[in-house]
Amino acid sequence: MSERVIAPKNRGFLFLDSHPGGCRQLVDEMWQAVPAPVTGGGDGPVALIIGSSAGYGLAATIAGLARAGVRGIGVCFEKSPARRTGTAGWYRTAATAQLARQHGRDMVFLNGDAFSDAMKEQVAGLLAERFGGRLDFLVYSVAAPRRTDPDTGDVYASVLKPVGSPHATKTLVFDEHGVPEVKEVTIAPAEGDDIEQTVAVMGGTDWERWVTFLADRSLLADGFTTAALSYIGSPLTAAIYRQGTIGTAKGHLEATARTLDELLGKSLGGRAVTSVNAAAVTQSSTAIPGIALYVGLLRGVLGSAMVAPIHQLVELWDQLTGVRPLDLDAEGRVRLDTWELAPAAQSAVTQRWSTATSETITELADLDWFSEEIRRLYGFSVPGVDYTAAIEIDVPWPTPTV
Repeated sequence: MSERVIAPKNRGFLFLDSHPGGCRQLVDEMWQAVPAPVTGGGDGPVALIIGSSAGYGLAATIAGLARAGVRGIGVCFEKSPARRTGTAGWYRTAATAQLARQHGRDMVFLNGDAFSDAMKEQVAGLLAERFGGRLDFLVYSVAAPRRTDPDTGDVYASVLKPVGSPHATKTLVFDEHGVPEVKEVTIAPAEGDDIEQTVAVMGGTDWERWVTFLADRSLLADGFTTAALSYIGSPLTAAIYRQGTIGTAKGHLEATARTLDELLGKSLGGRAVTSVNAAAVTQSSTAIPGIALYVGLLRGVLGSAMVAPIHQLVELWDQLTGVRPLDLDAEGRVRLDTWELAPAAQSAVTQRWSTATSETITELADLDWFSEEIRRLYGFSVPGVDYTAAIEIDVPWPTPTV
């Protein structure tokens, strides 16, 4: 037994420990927020969620299980408990697996490098042995700092940089006492092969490799549909995001979708799309300069009208499974971000951004909400959890039932 009281300790937006009970309660909250399933009895469709433990990938997993009645495989990369607690994704995965079992969903979770062919082989084996040799859906939601090419062994590293020239932007930080500060930072532009490296990690190369790997083994069902999760965002963040290195990678992801859509349509009557999701507080998004400030201001403008990731992914699953028509823009993308980019919302956020300073930020942004959302990423500030009580941190990775 490894019980102890876990207090939140952080360096900026990064917390050193995670709370198992808070992570479990958070997963339960997300499951409870999903409308009743639309499937009848019997086995549901088989789905593979790559990047299943955090952010939009976690939302895709829970919405798929609770709304679409999927079964299948989730792939993620998390650290087990040791001297410190396990990562939040470790505990969220254990909680998701428990809820899946309680609701009769056969969901297997694999922990390892999703970029590797060894993981692809493991997934292929499970699909063949446990899930009837067919895959109906693949959701790709991977945000990673680096990727090893399985063919060459080359290691690529992604960077968050503007393209062409330096970019000055406002950003939100909190000092050691939790006092918010609005600072201006200047980010140097991409140089050398920064763009190519970022595209190699965050573009569509690995997504396409997953699809072709499974197709070559005849594991894709007729009508197979795949979606990769993407983001466009506001003009306020465009220089560092959509027009920067990461945006170039997202453009590659969307071009890959068009290529895969044509191939799958011809071979299986299937589809490939990107899903453009909206702004949210995630462990990945808080690393991007300016995003924390933007999201806090967006919440200040919209309040509870912001659409949480779990509700966005319910909408995506409804479209993927035919509950609602697949609604694509001119680029073949599902758009779940229209509420964020509505002209009235963007105008109000832009006005607040222009006047945001350390002195005015608490009046313009919902920083209490933002701070709570950061803490919830690690299982803290979740209602109904006794943070003064000792809790077991040595939670095992979920093993599938026979």
